Amino acid sequence: MNLTEAQKRFLRGLGHKLKPVVMVGGGGISDSLLKEFEATIRHHELVKVRFRAADREQRDALIDDLCKRSSAALVSRTGHTAVLYLRNREAPKIHLPPN
Repeated sequence: MNLTEAQKRFLRGLGHKLKPVVMVGGGGISDSLLKEFEATIRHHELVKVRFRAADREQRDALIDDLCKRSSAALVSRTGHTAVLYLRNREAPKIHLPPN
């Protein structure tokens, strides 16, 4: 999913007040964690995820892996926290601004 800068800015504003609801440890992304994340993002569309990786390269790899495996889009990343977005096709809750 490709988001424009205006859409990312809009979603960052919504994600600012969110608390991390998914925690990814240094062990990586297990199948059960992926299943729980997919259920959460399907329900909320915008999710803040906390990554407990030791270094930036490992954290970036975990974020990329989670985005690829779940088809979510990275909205922002700050330190150990990332905001991810995936539109719910059946009942969208967040209406993105046009390009």
